[in-house]
Amino acid sequence: MERESRLPRWLRRGAREAAAGAAAAKEREELLLAAAEAGFPLAPAAHPDDYGCSCERIGCPSPGRHPVSLAWQTQATTDRDQVLRWLHAAPQANFVTATGQSHDVLDVPAAAGRVALERLGEAGAEVGPVAVVDDRMLFFTATRGTPDDEDEWWPCELDCHPETMDEHPGLRWHCRGSYVLVPPSRTPGLAPTAAVRWVHGAEQPLPEPLTLLEALTDACAALPAPAWP
Repeated sequence: MERESRLPRWLRRGAREAAAGAAAAKEREELLLAAAEAGFPLAPAAHPDDYGCSCERIGCPSPGRHPVSLAWQTQATTDRDQVLRWLHAAPQANFVTATGQSHDVLDVPAAAGRVALERLGEAGAEVGPVAVVDDRMLFFTATRGTPDDEDEWWPCELDCHPETMDEHPGLRWHCRGSYVLVPPSRTPGLAPTAAVRWVHGAEQPLPEPLTLLEALTDACAALPAPAWP
């Protein structure tokens, strides 16, 4: 019996891999455009390079988790065409959304987030968009606003900015001047599949932050200390 040529099998495998890559790229594009359409201002971010960062900064403190440009706050946009230009120019790029413009993010350890989700679901609360980033869970909420009069801004001891991440091991409140990764971003050391994923999609209405805060703070307080980052 004549053996089957290995070439057709190789060609078929290549075609399957190309089709899978095209499907993944299409899904990535759809997820990012959905976030932009939901009103989340997006900006390109660095991506993982093995266990390091594409920015090539020696000792990068947050590999694959930070914006590419120092002007990310003014660069962030919901414009569909601009997001597509960034994506096509850098297909591997992660994306962040700037908080405090159209939305805030309440960011908790994933273990606490799962407990809070269950309690909020039992109470029939509107949770809104929720994403998972490694061992953290992100609850997207309406923003406290960007008032013209700065005296109207009420600060919160939970406010979190990129440079203060380590100071907030429990609940972090990302507002003006901060950002979070959005799906389908990836973080270093993980498989090619997205490390950042939606639990509840970006199309969900944004709840008021105070409607979630009690459940999230209670869930964080119940965590044993070793479980915190």
